[in-house]
This record gives sequence, structure tokens and C-alpha cells, in this order.
Amino acid sequence: MESPLLFGISTMAYFIAMMIYFIYLAFRNNPVGIIATSFTILGFISQTFAIALRWKEFAELSGMGFIRSAPLTNLYESLTFFVWCLILGYLIIEFKFKNRSFGAFVTPIAGLVLAFIDLTGVTKEIQPLVPALKSNWLLAHVTMSFIAYAAFAISFSTGIMYLILNTEKKNEPAYIFWTLTFGLFAILILSMGIDFLTFKVKVRPEIFIKSYLFKTSFLHPSATVNIISWLISFAIIFIVWKYGFILKRILIKFGLSADMLDEITYKSIAVGFPIFTLGGLIFGAIWADQAWGVYWSWDPKETWSLITWFIYAFYIHSRFVRGWKGKKAAIVAVIGFMAVIFTYLGVNLLLSGLHSYGSQ
Repeated sequence: MESPLLFGISTMAYFIAMMIYFIYLAFRNNPVGIIATSFTILGFISQTFAIALRWKEFAELSGMGFIRSAPLTNLYESLTFFVWCLILGYLIIEFKFKNRSFGAFVTPIAGLVLAFIDLTGVTKEIQPLVPALKSNWLLAHVTMSFIAYAAFAISFSTGIMYLILNTEKKNEPAYIFWTLTFGLFAILILSMGIDFLTFKVKVRPEIFIKSYLFKTSFLHPSATVNIISWLISFAIIFIVWKYGFILKRILIKFGLSADMLDEITYKSIAVGFPIFTLGGLIFGAIWADQAWGVYWSWDPKETWSLITWFIYAFYIHSRFVRGWKGKKAAIVAVIGFMAVIFTYLGVNLLLSGLHSYGSQ
């Protein structure tokens, strides 16, 4: 069995699990929840074997040895590894806290990532490494970075859930923040979906973003279409703001406590932050010195990695020194993962620099 087939099985399993988790949320039926978890585990096992097979295939083709042949060298491989780490983290949380409700918030992130891979022209072929990547630091730096990213993604999910569950008035800043965030993500996904369906092209993601993104909506040649797109966007945000408490009522039914969500948010960041510090920044700097002769060059990726680090450092500092918990901490966790998204995808696809290989 080849790795693409196993990746396909895991993708299908995650999407099925996502839909079943939504059904579980709606009907609160325990057998349905068990089925959702089973599909999640099936997808995780299939993806684990797929990564192992791809690693073996890469090692055989490259002849560089096992360590330097880690399948983490392009956009496709790094995104699939991110999903693997995310699902692993979720399964740990589900079995530790005996609560499947998180699945309906975590699996959509995995589903969106996998959909991004399939709908764009992200190459799935094993590619030869550029000279800068032929280092033993590849495994440590990239693996630890994506483990941290997955931990931050979990903190993002629980942070959003905390804000949904603990906002009481529509005019309070925390409620406006999470509904605006929710609405903007919905608008982005809807706009990208319309672009894909309209143009039906498969090109590299950076080309799609620069040449096609929002061309059927906000950047359409017709001023009328532009105005309609903005009006629909404001309507979506208003609807989310107006009816946001429906989500709160749903979450209340599942016994999700504020303390549990705050604890998971904190522990996810407490795990991800030191891993990101060591693997993402320190090991990355050492690798940069070996590859380019300088520890730090203010490359866009390095700069945004530092910005991301400062956000999560602020979270840790605020919690320990100022005793921040609750809404303020949850907002910082959400903002932190937005920085993570731009650090990885935004920088790789929109900006040029020494890390441009990430867009392959």
C-alpha cells in the first residue's frame, strides 16, 4: 500500500468524523460520539502509516539517511504533519477529560487544512531537497515547530469555546471579538470556496492567492459585485453577532465548564511555548547559521516567528505575573494562533525570503 492511498483514507476518515461530531453535538447520543472517535482514530492510524511510508520512500530516493529524510520539506508534507499533531493532541484531550465535544471544534481545522491541500495545486510529489535543507537539524526544527503549532491550534479552539461560553452581553468586547473572528473566518472560507468553484484551477497556492483570491467577490472588476460582497460580509458578521448565543446554549448542554476550557488553553500553550522556543527559534537559529552563515537575518519568517513568540510569551507572563485568566487570556490565545497562521501560510505564500521553499 502506498502513502497517497493511506493519506486519502485518513482524509476521508477525518471528514466523516467531523460530520459525525456535529451530529453528536446536535443529538447528544453517546453511540454516535463513539463512532466519531472511532473514525478519528482510524484516520490517525492511517495517517501515521502514511507518514512512515513516505519517510521510507524519501530515504530510499534521497540516499541521505533516515534523519535527514524526514518528510517535512514542502507545504504538503508539513501541513499533513500539522494535522497529525493536531489530531494526536485532540485524542489525548478527549481521553483525559472524557469529553467528545471538542471534536466538533478541532476536526474542522483538520478538515479545512486537508481541503486546502486537495483544492489547491499543492504538489504531493517527493521533491529533492535544496542544499540548505540537507541538515540533521531538519527533523528537530520542523518537527518541534509543528508540534507547537498543533498545541497552539488546540488553545485557539478552546479559547474560542471559552469566549462563547462566558460572554453574557452582545455589547461586551469579548463577545464582539469572538463573533467578529468567527464571522471573518466564515467570510474567508466562503470567498475562497466561490473562487475555487468559479475558476476551477489547480495552481500553486501562492499563485492562486495572488492571481485568483477574491477575484469573484471583493476584487471583482464590477463595482456592483464589490458592493454586494461587502454587504453580504457585513450581513454574515451581523448574523453571527445577533445569534451567537445559540452556540453558547449548545455548549452549555455538553457540560463544558469554564475552568476546564481555561485549563486546556493554558496547558496547550504551556506545552507549545517551550517547544516552539527551543525547536522553532533556537534550533532554527543554529540551523540558519550552518546553512547561511548567520544566526538571525530578519527574514520575514524569522520576524513573524518572533512576533508569534512574543504573543505567547505575553500570555505566559500575564498569567503568572498578573494572574490573567478567563476572557483576557482566551483573547490572547486566539490572537496568538492568528499570528501562527500568518507565520506559516501568510509568510510562505505572500512574502519572499529564505524560507520560500515552504511554498512548494
